[in-house]
Amino acid sequence: MSEAQIKDSRTEHSRSLEAQFEARIARDEKIEPKDWMPEKYRKTHIRQMSQHAHSEIVGALPEGNWITRAPSLRRKVALLAKIQDEIGHGLYLYSATETLGITRNELFEQLHTGKAKYSSIFNYPAVTWADMGAIGWLVDGAAIINQVALCGASFGPYARAMVRICKEESFHQRQGYEILLTLTKGTQEQKDMAQDALNRWWWPSLMMFGPTDDESPNTAQSMKWKLKRKTNDELRQQFVDQTVPQAELIGLTIPDSDLKWNETKKGYNFGDINWDEFWQVVKGHGPCNKERMKARISAWNKGQWVRDAAMAHAEKQQSKNLNKAV
Repeated sequence: MSEAQIKDSRTEHSRSLEAQFEARIARDEKIEPKDWMPEKYRKTHIRQMSQHAHSEIVGALPEGNWITRAPSLRRKVALLAKIQDEIGHGLYLYSATETLGITRNELFEQLHTGKAKYSSIFNYPAVTWADMGAIGWLVDGAAIINQVALCGASFGPYARAMVRICKEESFHQRQGYEILLTLTKGTQEQKDMAQDALNRWWWPSLMMFGPTDDESPNTAQSMKWKLKRKTNDELRQQFVDQTVPQAELIGLTIPDSDLKWNETKKGYNFGDINWDEFWQVVKGHGPCNKERMKARISAWNKGQWVRDAAMAHAEKQQSKNLNKAV
């Protein structure tokens, strides 16, 4: 067989595999790590899943600063539990991403060098206790809307990880809402604090869903491969429609003069998002970008001795087990 014939045969085989893959996607079958998949599918999942994992880890930083300043022991314990959940989510997602043939060290290197991104919203400061409520209610609420759809993602490990994550995020959202509810029942200063937190976190929360559909470079392919079940704009609209009545229920005002119920589409019209701000934050120029990365890199470097000790212990245990087997 000539070199040209070998090349043609490989091309035909690749096309056959891709056709089988596309057919499995169309039948809503889960793709598992050892299954054949297009290289672009693998890289797309590495990008999205690692970005999600990084967001869980970095997202714990603004909350961690409030553990010692929480107003009661009950609040401290609840916040600690939430942070523990978020770090656990990152672990699930890093583990799922590793099934695609990339190491944990590579994932962290991509984060620390800026090659990999995380959710832009975690580059905003948490300046009052009310921000813990706004983050739980708005940020985790937006995450749930996005992540419930991901439970039906085509890549098996990602979809299965999302089932547990969504259950835990629902508690986080309720916890945040309860914090703001308590503040709105307090003094005028506490009510103002709750409103101020909503004012500052509302627009960044809308940005969490990513750029508009016509500006998103990845949405079309992600929809085709059923990595996403709804577009950025559809998810954003769902978030607005769900959140506005919740704000009204506790006496808070959405900071959008253009917000209005649209009877025709059975949803809210809302104002224009400042996409210039969004892209500035994504490119590393947000209020806390440098602070967040400095904290992560410092934690990685200072934790080297712990990783080394854990590896040494694992190797020692493995050696003991081998000796016992002999």
